[in-house]
Amino acid sequence: MKFNESNTVEAFVIKELSGHVFSTTAVLNEPGMTYGKPWQYIVPQDLKRGVNEVLLEDKLFQALQRLNPAIAINPAFADEVIYKLRAILLSVGQIGLVRANQAFHKWMCGDESMPFGENNQHIPIQLIDFENIENNEYIITNQLRVHARETKIPDIVLYINGIPVVVGELKTPIRPSISWLDGANEIVEVYENAIPSLFVPNILNFATEGKTFGYGGIRTPLQFWGPWRMDLDQDSVTKYLGINDVAVEINDLLKPERLLDILRNFSLFSTNKKKQLIKILPRFQQYEGANKIVERVIEGSIKKGLIWHFQGSGKSFLMVYAAQKLRNTVALKSPTVLILVDRTDLDTQISGTFNAADIANVVTTDSIGELQTLLERDTRKIIVSMIHKFRDAKPNMNVRDNIIVLVDEAHRTQEGDLGRQMRASLPNAFLFGLTGTPVNRADKNTFWAFGSENDKGGYLSRYTFQDSIRDGATLPLHFEPRLVDVHLNKEMLDEAFEQLKSSVDLTDEDADLLNKKSARMAAFLKAPERVAKIVADIAKHFKEKVEPHGFKAMIVTPDRHACVQYKEELDNYFPTEASKVVISTTANDPKEFKDKWAVDKSQQEKIVDEFNKPDSPIKFIIVTAKLLTGFDAPILQTLYLDKSIKDVTLLQAICRTNRLYPNKHFGRIVDYFGVFDDAAKALQFDDKTMQSIVSNLNELKNKLPSLMENALSHFEGVERTIEGFEGLEIAQNAIRTDELKDAFAKDFKLLMNVWESLSPDRILDPYQTDYRWLSQVYASVKPSSDHTGKLLWMTLGAETTRLMHENISVGEVHNLDEFILDAEVIENIFNNPSPKEARKIEDILTKRFKKHSGDPKFRKLSERLEELRAKAEQGLITSIEFVKELCKLAKDTLQAEKELEESIKEKSPQAALTELFIELKTDKTPAVVERIVKDIDDIVRLVRFPGWQTTTAGEREVQKSLRTALLKYKLHKNEMLFQRAYEYIKEYY
Repeated sequence: MKFNESNTVEAFVIKELSGHVFSTTAVLNEPGMTYGKPWQYIVPQDLKRGVNEVLLEDKLFQALQRLNPAIAINPAFADEVIYKLRAILLSVGQIGLVRANQAFHKWMCGDESMPFGENNQHIPIQLIDFENIENNEYIITNQLRVHARETKIPDIVLYINGIPVVVGELKTPIRPSISWLDGANEIVEVYENAIPSLFVPNILNFATEGKTFGYGGIRTPLQFWGPWRMDLDQDSVTKYLGINDVAVEINDLLKPERLLDILRNFSLFSTNKKKQLIKILPRFQQYEGANKIVERVIEGSIKKGLIWHFQGSGKSFLMVYAAQKLRNTVALKSPTVLILVDRTDLDTQISGTFNAADIANVVTTDSIGELQTLLERDTRKIIVSMIHKFRDAKPNMNVRDNIIVLVDEAHRTQEGDLGRQMRASLPNAFLFGLTGTPVNRADKNTFWAFGSENDKGGYLSRYTFQDSIRDGATLPLHFEPRLVDVHLNKEMLDEAFEQLKSSVDLTDEDADLLNKKSARMAAFLKAPERVAKIVADIAKHFKEKVEPHGFKAMIVTPDRHACVQYKEELDNYFPTEASKVVISTTANDPKEFKDKWAVDKSQQEKIVDEFNKPDSPIKFIIVTAKLLTGFDAPILQTLYLDKSIKDVTLLQAICRTNRLYPNKHFGRIVDYFGVFDDAAKALQFDDKTMQSIVSNLNELKNKLPSLMENALSHFEGVERTIEGFEGLEIAQNAIRTDELKDAFAKDFKLLMNVWESLSPDRILDPYQTDYRWLSQVYASVKPSSDHTGKLLWMTLGAETTRLMHENISVGEVHNLDEFILDAEVIENIFNNPSPKEARKIEDILTKRFKKHSGDPKFRKLSERLEELRAKAEQGLITSIEFVKELCKLAKDTLQAEKELEESIKEKSPQAALTELFIELKTDKTPAVVERIVKDIDDIVRLVRFPGWQTTTAGEREVQKSLRTALLKYKLHKNEMLFQRAYEYIKEYY
């Protein structure tokens, strides 16, 4: 389907969800099969609401009566519920959006009660019917005007029973640089801050430009938004809908049953490492995997399933979602869900995830006796325990058939044939194995315990490395062979791998023992001159390639004593506090060694927490076996590897670096041992997709010349030695249209990613001058709005920025300040149109719009400039008309800057409050606004003190004073007035 101005993305989305076709978009009336649409389209003017209201209270009132017999008998009860919901909406300014969303979520899921029963007995209140979803009312509207801190107009809003549950932002499909990311950015950066009350009941948000699609929850950073690619039967989709992928994604994600499932079973409120409350929504592979588990249990005939989701793609949350939905499923009659982890203590990523997410009815136990007691007593909860406890399990511990076992890292169950012991002790239970690595066919125990012959390839759900890279769930992995002369020779390497076959999951002590078995190998690995050479290289590499980008590193050494050796050598290059050794000690270790290097559980936690903080002094963690699995540190970008590991252990270790983190484009493994001298041998898996997991950075070097050539091809015939504004103008003229700019941006982005990966390699030296020139051109033609072109027009990388600033050979936009822009200059250019002078105005305006990008007035002026450019490029106006319109825009910009300056000077606290009271004034507001404002001003000035906004006591006193002042005029019950006035007081006092 092609889009044009009369056939918009907005019309496309509304038609897909509601079937409504706008009269001006007759092209959308496609022949073919009709299909039922659950959403009813209503124009925003027909919705019974004020601009300050986000609920459709008439629809909500009707739903409360329809779904609650007690309210149907006494409709006045509905007003009491709506009052409670309004209070949550108003509280967003004080408690924050996520906490307010959590409070509203409880109401929407039917977890709150009111005293509406007999003898004032509390009964649960239903806002939504989850069992018979046709009892709910589904409304879609567009261009909904909402006023809170500012007035905003989201493109699409979906309501269930009068509650706004989805907000969508749509972008033009015309420009290659515009994508769903720009719409997502507008929701995250603008709407959620300007009109937060609209997002208090929110389930999810989406964005599309008609070609691609992304979704995310409230306060979700852009890098964690993603696509929705359900594993649907493609034939049936094509037959039923007959349109493109975006239509499939929109119809699948936004159908009522899907949204209600996400609301009830897949919305988590968790505490992050900074102790902040965050909302987590499932990626589609987590949603699909969890639902496949639930569906298999409900169906009941197949008692097992194997799930392979690649390392870093969210396996922990998949288990949480599955456990939560299993417990919520009425048909399963309150099942027991047993989560088995593979470590030697329960403080793992998964148990931590369950605890942080505050899931109900979770118990943890590290004792087989306690586990046995819980199962024998028929405990109906989520139980988290350790897999090796089943070595001591008795047969028939519980024969109930609604016990579901989820085993983390299932491939490890081969040890001691734990799968068979689990089956014997829980004969009728469902056993699901989850793994981040594919299971080799040689591992017959794992396939026996978990794999079903009914599943394709033996997997119930499969999400590969390539899938996770495609969807942005994880980052690519590069390896870099270093100091080849310190690699092990083939004979020693074969010996190392041979010894490793029986030691897949080594402890620190096992690693020591392994090296004792091979004194020859240990002597070579830990030779002081070899370690010194490697550490010197690590220090140089880290300072050049890792530290400038704000990332951190891990060093993996052959054994515990090597960890100490590396640490002592590293201290010659970095402060002592820059690196920490994380190893365990044994009773047989010398007291001196234990006193100095022992790290207990709480110390390890503290080190990991500090390592994850960008501003902490810890730059390196040095390990031999600890933290190679289950260690989640997104800031970790580079792994320095000097140890013999392979297959599952190697894959888990290198995937510590593939987690998403701002401005991180890949994970890097620097190989000193020679593990990747034969990458195929190091990663031996049956699954062919595993062969391309790690790519050699040398391959990027081979791509560099062609990428540079592609970027420069946009400027054929342009003289790159001309300096100053003139040189910049010639370059800009070569890519004058939006299409040409975007094509250049696409090629430059590919070049920049490779440059950032390789820098400061000497191979880049011959290209430095050209690359610096291209970087400056890219920066100069970037759109003025921060909300435009996030796909191609991104922030320059750290190395590119450093290079640009190192030696500015082309005059950048900031040099244009020397060109004074005032009314007289504008008038002269208006009367004597000159393209060259107009270009200077255009560049100055672009810079000023960026400076004021947060101001709605300047954002509109910026949009006017973009529209003007588009008209000129399409030939809709002449060059003289362009100059004259540009001059008018420049005049308006000067006026806006003048008004902004005056408002900053003039806006006293009293003036701000007066403005607010006039804005919110109703028939019931006393006429003497000045007197109310003066009373508030007097009383607040009396109780305030410097920094009161940052203390609980200060906020409490000011709120109390404001209530007192409003009480005098009988305005104390107006919660909206109170909230808005309090916000103004926080800002201006």
